[in-house]
Amino acid sequence: QVQFVESGGGLVQAGGSLRLSCAISGRIFAIKSMGWYRQAPGKQRELVASIDNGGGTSHLYSVKGRFTISRDNGKNTVYLQMDTLKHEDTAVYYCNTLPYEYAWGQGTQVTVSS
Repeated sequence: QVQFVESGGGLVQAGGSLRLSCAISGRIFAIKSMGWYRQAPGKQRELVASIDNGGGTSHLYSVKGRFTISRDNGKNTVYLQMDTLKHEDTAVYYCNTLPYEYAWGQGTQVTVSS
């Protein structure tokens, strides 16, 4: 059974930083591309950043230069460093494989005050 546990969200002022973590259970991590997704109120879930099993990354245009995805295969964990946060980054953030294959975790709420 694969489960995702996201953490690290919170309330931060615009311009601030947060580091999200996603702990993954199940023996899939090392062979899968992983993604951070987000869903803002009233909007569809979108892919924010992804990282393949070789460390290659891709980021949504609106977060390029501000967000950085990384992974630690030894810890079965994927991270999202978020800097220079903007109000429009407010959302619940989730991780999953890319493309997503498993049930979503509870996510972690990120709220950026303007």
